[in-house]
Amino acid sequence: MEMHNRIHLIGNAHLDPVWLWQWQEGYAEIKATFRSALDRLSEFPDFVFTRSCAAYYRWIEENAPEMFEEIKARVAEGRWIIVGGWWIQPDCNLPSGESFARHGLYGQRYFQERFGVMAKVGYNVDSFGHNGMLPQLLKKSGMDYYVFMRPDKNEKELERNLFWWESEDGSRVMAYRLSEAYLTNKDHSIEEKVLRHDEMADRDGHAHMVFYGVGNHGGGPTIANLQAIGAMQAQYGEEQVALSSPNRYFAELAAAAPELPVVKDELQMHAIGCYSTHSESKENNRRAEHRLLSAEKFSAMANQLLGLPYPKERLQTAWENVMFNQFHDIMGGCSIREAFQDAREGYGEALNIGAKTLNAALQKLSWSINTMKPEVKSLSKEKDWLSWEHADVGTPYVVFNPLSWDVEVPVVANRRFAGIADDEGNAVPIQTVRASRTNGSDKWDTLFTARVPAMGYRVYWCFLTKELPAAPVAPPVEAEGCVLENAFLRVEIQPHTGYIARLLDKRTNTDVLGGPGAVPIVIDEHHSDTWGHGLRSYRDRIGNFADAEVKVLENGPLRGTLRVTSRYNGSVLRQDFILHAGAAELQVKVQLDWREQHKMLKLSFPVGVEQPEAVSEIPFGHLQRAVNGWERPGQQWFDVSGKPAGAEGKRGLAILNNAKYAYDVLDNEARMTVVRSPFFADHYGVRDELVTYMDQGVQEFAYALAPHEGSWRDSGIVRKAFELNVPPVTIWETYHEGALPQQLCGIAISSAQIVATAFKLAEDGDGWIMRCYETSGRPAETAIALPQLDRQWNSAFGKCEIKTFHIPFDAKLPVREVNLVEFPQ
Repeated sequence: MEMHNRIHLIGNAHLDPVWLWQWQEGYAEIKATFRSALDRLSEFPDFVFTRSCAAYYRWIEENAPEMFEEIKARVAEGRWIIVGGWWIQPDCNLPSGESFARHGLYGQRYFQERFGVMAKVGYNVDSFGHNGMLPQLLKKSGMDYYVFMRPDKNEKELERNLFWWESEDGSRVMAYRLSEAYLTNKDHSIEEKVLRHDEMADRDGHAHMVFYGVGNHGGGPTIANLQAIGAMQAQYGEEQVALSSPNRYFAELAAAAPELPVVKDELQMHAIGCYSTHSESKENNRRAEHRLLSAEKFSAMANQLLGLPYPKERLQTAWENVMFNQFHDIMGGCSIREAFQDAREGYGEALNIGAKTLNAALQKLSWSINTMKPEVKSLSKEKDWLSWEHADVGTPYVVFNPLSWDVEVPVVANRRFAGIADDEGNAVPIQTVRASRTNGSDKWDTLFTARVPAMGYRVYWCFLTKELPAAPVAPPVEAEGCVLENAFLRVEIQPHTGYIARLLDKRTNTDVLGGPGAVPIVIDEHHSDTWGHGLRSYRDRIGNFADAEVKVLENGPLRGTLRVTSRYNGSVLRQDFILHAGAAELQVKVQLDWREQHKMLKLSFPVGVEQPEAVSEIPFGHLQRAVNGWERPGQQWFDVSGKPAGAEGKRGLAILNNAKYAYDVLDNEARMTVVRSPFFADHYGVRDELVTYMDQGVQEFAYALAPHEGSWRDSGIVRKAFELNVPPVTIWETYHEGALPQQLCGIAISSAQIVATAFKLAEDGDGWIMRCYETSGRPAETAIALPQLDRQWNSAFGKCEIKTFHIPFDAKLPVREVNLVEFPQ
């Protein structure tokens, strides 16, 4: 028998640091597996080993430094091949775009600094699906190639397993889908696997890769593996059965330049249940991502303006925790229960570092604002035990906006005030609202609307007893019975079900919904394992929450709130429907006490349009998907638009959220997935009374309904979703002289399509890094200004393009574009 093609044999050791074990066990296994790989390199002079994940190398460096030196020598020799370029093999749908950027930044720089090389091949052989923006993220992280395994051929048909993968901006990588698993255990014959791939290579007209080595819990290539390969080489020739690496494979294929199909799509679907498992870790991920970005922005500002040291190392530690918890079996929610207790600790450290660094920066800035009043001679709390207000001159309250555009947002001051004014002395309307405390009669806070500059702050003055003649809210928000109404929307709630009976967009006199909305649908998922293996959708409806109580909590003028409480079996769903004056979105704060098992909760919104189209946010971009009811991963928003019944034009409804990652759309019905309750790490196992079910008990999150006329692209949906996720941050101040004004703008971007996600210290310490991306899928010219640095420049963005700018400290040096690793492009 002859072989006709070169088969590249890839010696690897697939190793989940967390899955059916905790990270401590993964830590130990990584050391043992790396030791085994080094032994094979000594025993077999032609053996080549391939390994990804910077986090693993960091563990070796800190705990087995002598072995780390051996690895460095093997990397220099060219027999230990570094691939992946990321901190870990993450879930490739659920992290934010900025998180993917950080995987490339911290992973590739680690490899460059420790080994003098960067990965050329992206490598996520175990991740469950791959978002459509990855080609651009890979290219801008220094990687031209990609290896993956899922979805397999039963889950997604591809013309070939080797293809050009292209993202919406036009970036391309050469991608290879493994035809068979990344491992060979004792029951699998390497020779049979090689011969099957030789036949596939005949059909495809190009070489194939075959991965071998004991995997999942580490192990890697065995002596028996390499002896079997040696026997094959003796029979078929070393050129045909090649001990190789992904680097060599792609280099040879790129040189051969075969005709390859182009895939311009996401690579899905595998394990659809992983987008909605373990709500707590998903919420912590979203919060941590945004908190660290806010901490970086204001730490940069406090350093620029006031010399506060930038906490680079601490922030990197926090990002490493977040990136580790984005590992696909953690963020995918399919590990053991103990692993999520560890994830809680990791997110807790990251969130705490974020909180402390953000607070230090904000307090440094607010303490340096000139808030002195002529009437104040010295600080004294003679008037009030809580506030520093002197006479009737007010207390300064600093409102910070981390976002890259000016916002007009509701803010709560946690005292009861008689009046509030802005930094120019203009009185603003206020509303007394219930506080979270019940301290005698002291249970009231004060709501007002703040207008705050982009990536900046503004001081508002709060008066305990001095009433200010603010202009009335026109028209005020009204809440009465089962109706909420402001200038833009009228919301009617069905009294007994608690569903939205009508959502009227007064701007277009259009009924947004085609039937009852916010319907809490209970889905049967007894047939699903934790991952949702083998499934496309969750649509086996078995009931609804009902038996509702509707109560008016707040009745304007700035905010109206209806509280709707409904029940299903022993579970209780509380939805606070909130309208703000001046806002065309219905916000909903949700508290769910979930007691169901092997069931899922979705909120249903039938959008009143024909010929519906569904679009969802993906990392640094968006994607249109079929309206076929399949369970999909999403980020901060998804949208259903179409033709209004009996009318011309286009209208739609965007559904925004601050903690959820899954949805489905069937025809015009949009469903947001709220929770599901399999038991932990169930791979269609034997179910007994000792299992523990996921997500039992109370959880809270928020979502918003944003009706729009025309396309979502022209409706500010991306910004509104960020505003739901990144509310303003506030600091109480007192009276002091200071070098800073009472209002400050940190950034100005002329195009509404461009969002700046990150502003941080450059990794080389010689300037600032700002990252932006185009949000609407249309080319954009924009002017960018950083007033505090006296910098401004123009930039042209292609559709969905990510740009990273390096702003040197030396003002004579120009702003330049760099890649995600902060190296020249």
